[in-house]
Amino acid sequence: MNRTFHANITWYQYVYLVLIGLLAFWMLWIKAILLAVLCMLLLVFLIERFIHTTYTITTDNLLKIYLGRFAKIRPIRIEDIITIERRQSPLGKLTNTSFVLIQYGINKYVSVLPVKEAEFIELLEKNRYLLRTQKHTDTES
Repeated sequence: MNRTFHANITWYQYVYLVLIGLLAFWMLWIKAILLAVLCMLLLVFLIERFIHTTYTITTDNLLKIYLGRFAKIRPIRIEDIITIERRQSPLGKLTNTSFVLIQYGINKYVSVLPVKEAEFIELLEKNRYLLRTQKHTDTES
């Protein structure tokens, strides 16, 4: 059974949306219609991305990262995952944001912000362990 984790929307993403919305409103106010339309399109794109970002761990051993309707699904094979680390934002206590950093190849990284980080990491580690033990028993046979 596939398990889907929704993305956590951080406080600075909300601030970013408010600023872009205020900029769009200001552009309408000063009658810069073309710039206002561009800001509104950016706002729609960002809202779509923030709301619909999901991370799905499938039964066929894939981690599918879905970043909304305007982006392709990024599949990552669980057996290719090298490390899974829980990290803090580089700004430290200022942002108080943690994320999960996944290395899935040589110099290939992806950071994810699942709502339930502990469950997400636990399920990925469990699937990685099962794949390793399955490979190990297959080579012994």
